Amino acid sequence: MTPIVLAGGKSSRLGRSKPLQIIAGKSLIQWVIDRLANFSTEIIIATAQGEAIPCSSHVMVKTVGDIYPGKGPLGGIHSGLVASSSSQAVVVGCDTPFLSVGLLQYMTETSPGLDIVVPRIKDKVEPLCAVYSRNCVAPIEDLLKLDELQIIELFRMVKVGYVEEQEIDDFDPEHLSFFNINSQADLERARKLAAERRWLLDGN
Repeated sequence: MTPIVLAGGKSSRLGRSKPLQIIAGKSLIQWVIDRLANFSTEIIIATAQGEAIPCSSHVMVKTVGDIYPGKGPLGGIHSGLVASSSSQAVVVGCDTPFLSVGLLQYMTETSPGLDIVVPRIKDKVEPLCAVYSRNCVAPIEDLLKLDELQIIELFRMVKVGYVEEQEIDDFDPEHLSFFNINSQADLERARKLAAERRWLLDGN
């Protein structure tokens, strides 16, 4: 199981590099890497141009560029899966500092026989906190070549399993795994959460 971190966004709403923003003394990308190091000896960071983002880990961190440039998160998922040495991957965004390790582990345990395992809260799915198999590579390529960039379109082409809200609540009752940083207000909220809830510093 190889984790893939999507870090190819332009951070246009925040106005500066999202992965390098600091929360409780460490960068956003470092928060994510620290969570994912539980899963593998290899972590892949998918960026637009393959530029390295400063971070450290006791596991190998490999940066890859987009094979199909300018195709958004779907293009990043594709590039990460192609570069992965594993049959499955945990895929997350670089701006989700409060990932629940327990929830991610649960999703990996329910993934055998499925191409995607994705959290679902009511009618909303969380495709950037999900497990994807390498079986998704060919159908993603088909979508990218058609310039169809909606990840939900992939769900119609492969075998998908859903982790429902009650299951999510067992590990992450506040659903902080899906809290991502898009604006200065989000960044300030994340800093406040980290200061008030010290348990977030160690993962959950």
